[in-house]
Amino acid sequence: MKIGLIGLGKMGYALALNMHEKGHEVVGYNRSREVVEAIIKEGVLGAKTLKDLVSQLEKPRIIWLMVPAGNPVDGLIQELLPLLEKDDMIIDGGNSHYKDTLRRAENLEEQGIRMMDIGTSGGTDGARNGACMMVGGRTEDYQQIEIMLNDICVANGLAHVGPVGSGHYVKMIHNGIEYGMMQAIGEGFEILKESPFDVDYEQVAQVWRHGSVIRGWLMDLTHKAFLEDPELSTIKGVVHASGEGLWSVQEALDLSVPVPVISASLFTRYRSQQQDTFSGKVVAGLRNQFGGHATVKEDS
Repeated sequence: MKIGLIGLGKMGYALALNMHEKGHEVVGYNRSREVVEAIIKEGVLGAKTLKDLVSQLEKPRIIWLMVPAGNPVDGLIQELLPLLEKDDMIIDGGNSHYKDTLRRAENLEEQGIRMMDIGTSGGTDGARNGACMMVGGRTEDYQQIEIMLNDICVANGLAHVGPVGSGHYVKMIHNGIEYGMMQAIGEGFEILKESPFDVDYEQVAQVWRHGSVIRGWLMDLTHKAFLEDPELSTIKGVVHASGEGLWSVQEALDLSVPVPVISASLFTRYRSQQQDTFSGKVVAGLRNQFGGHATVKEDS
């Protein structure tokens, strides 16, 4: 299969190499020419412009987008539209909000362009060596790319989960679950840190990786982090929220589904980004007023 891939960041670059290695012909494009030149050296075809990319593809064309969610996706689609023809396909493999995907698919359908959405998990290593993919789109469209997707996914790591929009929806919920799982791991190790025992975190993570109920890839990564930095002394405890956790919580509110773990993990990420909070000042002041509890003064 010949496919155009736009967006050669960490995930896109790895996916392009994965596709190429599995025998598929990939035409890669990135706004940074240096990245395109680099991937050409690895055997992937390169394009200087979007027009160049489209011209190298056979009809009906298949173009896979790996760009940040939001305006970048909309802007790129608008640039591509004048270059595409009826029955060409656009695949959004980024972490777009599913409602944006539904809107884009409807607009594209009016112009005869097909759209699919693929939620991709497994990080850059998965993108390179075997990804986990949740695919949304029409059955006939999925069947057109199914062989290629099977080639680049890990065994049992591919599912056509429903119509367009469903791939991003399922990935959104996956990431919400991920927020909660990571927060639980972090909190557990914080208890160990404050315990009366001199615990070797790398050793604990190592044993939890093998045979325990909480074994899995996240624990593997926890072990790797402690192996590289036993006290995580080089890392500041600031955790950014990339969007999917927030979207999961918003969706839960819309559906009246209680998600205390996911929502708490999201709020904890927000709190980690603050050096100090006014609400904390108020609570500290209240505790001082009613109980005489000491307050920590600001540096003068």
